[in-house]
Amino acid sequence: MNILPASAFPDPEQIEPLDFLVIAPHPDDAEIGMGGTIMRMIDQGMRVGVLDLTSGEPTPHGSMEIRAKETAAATEIMKLTWRGNAGLANRALENTLAARQQIASYVRCLRPRWLFAPYYHDAHPDHLAATLLTEAARFHAKLSKTDMPGPRHHPERLYYYFCIHLRLAVQPGWIVDISEQWDRKMQAVRAYESQMITGRPTEPPTILDRIRDEGAHWGRLINRNYGEPFDTKEPLAMTSLRDLL
Repeated sequence: MNILPASAFPDPEQIEPLDFLVIAPHPDDAEIGMGGTIMRMIDQGMRVGVLDLTSGEPTPHGSMEIRAKETAAATEIMKLTWRGNAGLANRALENTLAARQQIASYVRCLRPRWLFAPYYHDAHPDHLAATLLTEAARFHAKLSKTDMPGPRHHPERLYYYFCIHLRLAVQPGWIVDISEQWDRKMQAVRAYESQMITGRPTEPPTILDRIRDEGAHWGRLINRNYGEPFDTKEPLAMTSLRDLL
């Protein structure tokens, strides 16, 4: 795989730097894992983008056209600042040098302050590859003497969101209160009808029930209605304890 031409990436002269860029293996992963947090950040005036690495297809009840329409609908609900797709291969995502440079090029052009990647323990090979790609792209984005488009850039932080395929009793680093954003998060998740509703069992607990129950579980741990968990490999830096719940 060769790196895409510079014209395929956002023009850094035409877009303001993002506050946060969420890297998702497939469309719907960002919504499931941290859709509420994304909307909370946007509600607070932050510029948030999502880079889907693959189309997510093929799936049993989806298609390229269906998935594109669903992604557009979810994007509108969340009111994202920017969304793009790297066009990498679903079910065959790999941490190759070319893919690493491609993701780094998006990072250089979008210049996010922070990056979010899938949690680093998972059964899904695409999710694991996405995490490795994001970690490597964060480093590669700051390299000089390269053909990658955009200015050198190194996101200050890399955080991990939970959208995992293992039944793990995880202990997150922190949990974000998304009670006010919960209904909109579920609207965005339901926008992926081919993945969440069509052909799925209708007897409870459905996949939507499980997403709700997980959100309520994380919310209970912080004495709120709903929450989303996150982790980091680097220590957090704080200047105030004012916002701790």
